Amino acid sequence: MQTYLVGGAVRDALLDYPVHERDWVVVGASPEQMLELGYQQVGKDFPVFLHPETRDECALARTERKRGHGYTGFAVHCDPGVTLEEDLLRRDLTINAMAQADDGTLIDPYGGQRDLAERVLRHVSEAFVEDPLRVLRTARFAARYAHLGFTVADETIALMAEIVRQDELAHLPPERIWIELDRALGERNPEVFVEVLRECGALARLLPELDALFGIPQPEQHHPEIDSGVHTLMVLQQAVKLSDAGDVRFAALLHDLGKGVTPAGELPRHIGHEHRGIRLVKAVCQRIKAPNQYRDLALKVCEFHLHSHRAMELRGKTLLKLLRATDALRRPDRFEAFLAACEADARGRKGSEESPYPQADYLRRAREIALGVNARMFPNLQGKAMGEAIAGEQVRRLDAGRPNLRQPS
Repeated sequence: MQTYLVGGAVRDALLDYPVHERDWVVVGASPEQMLELGYQQVGKDFPVFLHPETRDECALARTERKRGHGYTGFAVHCDPGVTLEEDLLRRDLTINAMAQADDGTLIDPYGGQRDLAERVLRHVSEAFVEDPLRVLRTARFAARYAHLGFTVADETIALMAEIVRQDELAHLPPERIWIELDRALGERNPEVFVEVLRECGALARLLPELDALFGIPQPEQHHPEIDSGVHTLMVLQQAVKLSDAGDVRFAALLHDLGKGVTPAGELPRHIGHEHRGIRLVKAVCQRIKAPNQYRDLALKVCEFHLHSHRAMELRGKTLLKLLRATDALRRPDRFEAFLAACEADARGRKGSEESPYPQADYLRRAREIALGVNARMFPNLQGKAMGEAIAGEQVRRLDAGRPNLRQPS
């Protein structure tokens, strides 16, 4: 029985990258032996055990054979005779198919260390095409390591495209698609995730509403980058700079979906795109099972991002409507998330990447004015009359204070 450190821990240590999890492969052991040694079995489809002290995951060496569709359609063979090299051969990328022995010796039968040095994400074998989840995983690794210069090998992109052509992506559960997308949004360059999916044709299958933006023109005076898809990726880049929150980045990704369905005769203008986008955002969130928090923010940003940009032009009544619609008066944290996504949109344009966004502070000051009105100011009113009186006073104060909203108090 021999135990080897495998996968991401080996890869990231060689890259001098933070190691968050340590996975192990055990060669030459049976499930019964593992249980006798005090390991706790947790795997259902194949034997995976938790170490009795460290609680690290230890999997018995195994091979797999495709027998159905999707990423779970495999027959697993696991016995003490399976070698380490056979186990590593079933993995997705060469950089994930390395192992390290207890004495520090690196076992690298498929060129993972070479591909790390060359900054290439490359499949281990032709069996790559058997698991459609690898399309998303490879795109996510491209997003994670893009800042280090990593790219996906052409031949691997070709296999990813083959998976798409075989319609294997249709067999991925929505929840699994969401997990990979959410993880990608948390990386330093999530826009690369989208680019790789688009390159192999997967974006059109998984997020057709987003794919439809590429090639759609916008007015050059407002969008020097012109292409709506390019603009969306620039907005996502800016969202990364402004927020670590996944819901902000998700909202940035979906904020302009309405531009993908603008009638051809109206291009390059997109009048009303924010309203057209609402049903598309809802459709995406329902299809990939996005959490409610992500969905709700994405819908608010889609519908009201132009109101935010034009905040200084809005009269008191419309300002109050915007503050209420974006939960500014009840949930300041959600309001800040909305403002971050809107600022990302404003900066996600060629030449505007470092531009200020005074609208955010303008709306924060408007919020403080609205919060200055409360029920104690109308002791003789109640119910609907109370609500109307509060709203009326809020509008009056917002209109009166508009000249001063541009400057900090």
